[in-house]
Amino acid sequence: MAVCKHAPMDNFEGKIAVVTGGASGMGRELVIQLAGAGCNVAMCDLSVEEMAETKELALAGAPGVQITTHRCDVSDEASILALRDEVIAQHETDHINLLFNNAGLSGGGSIIADTRESWDHCFAVCWGGVYYGTRAFMPLLMAADEGHIVNTSSVNGFWASIGADRPHTAYSAAKFAVKGFSEALITDLRVNAPHVKVSVVMPGHIGTSIVENSVRHGVTELDFETTELMQTVSTMFREHAPMTAAEASTVILDGVRTERWRILVGDDAHDLDEAVRADPEAAYDGLTLGPGLLPDPDELGI
Repeated sequence: MAVCKHAPMDNFEGKIAVVTGGASGMGRELVIQLAGAGCNVAMCDLSVEEMAETKELALAGAPGVQITTHRCDVSDEASILALRDEVIAQHETDHINLLFNNAGLSGGGSIIADTRESWDHCFAVCWGGVYYGTRAFMPLLMAADEGHIVNTSSVNGFWASIGADRPHTAYSAAKFAVKGFSEALITDLRVNAPHVKVSVVMPGHIGTSIVENSVRHGVTELDFETTELMQTVSTMFREHAPMTAAEASTVILDGVRTERWRILVGDDAHDLDEAVRADPEAAYDGLTLGPGLLPDPDELGI
């Protein structure tokens, strides 16, 4: 069967995008940069206050676009379906052009030592949010003249480790699922909706608030004795990152514009990908490249 060729979506002006996890980090920067490119955006998250800050920042540089905020738990399909209905109503649309399944948090590092509640919640957000989001918004993407799904995986989607002595099972399992699902969508979309494209994003260590958000919004085994300590760890993770969330979002949007299905973000992501591909059998025998979720406790003096 012949498949129609479509040009990449190199212009976001007048398009409609849905961004999950838009309150902070890469989600916030995606909203800001999309708005700056003339794109109308519906963002969702759990923090109404932080979404309001994102909206204010985005509109400051793009007063003519429409930006809506929606409180949504991406791990709950009913919440995602309500988000879809709100987007249709508030944007007065029967379609969207871009879906960024970006929301994520950490937790459930060990299937043995950590609680099942923590494990299941991390997996539900990081994988379920992508699956439910894609299911809910696929008809709206197919109704558009051109569409693009952007799923955020991680370097932990091809290397299931953050160090030899720190289990990382729930997050890694979810991110592997996101990567595999996205790759499988390439053929599914080519056959059934060739005007809709898909990209899988695999960031390395990016300066985001994932540590803080995992504690505030997640069910996590991270046992911080004080709020001050949690904030210190979160700040170090963000400020010691080799790439900012804004820089990462630029890489992602450039990847969408050029229709790359595989978007590695950061030199560390490229280095780790190369190392794992070069010797996959030895990937867990002492390979130390790649980002850790938390800084080394010795660096914090704790």
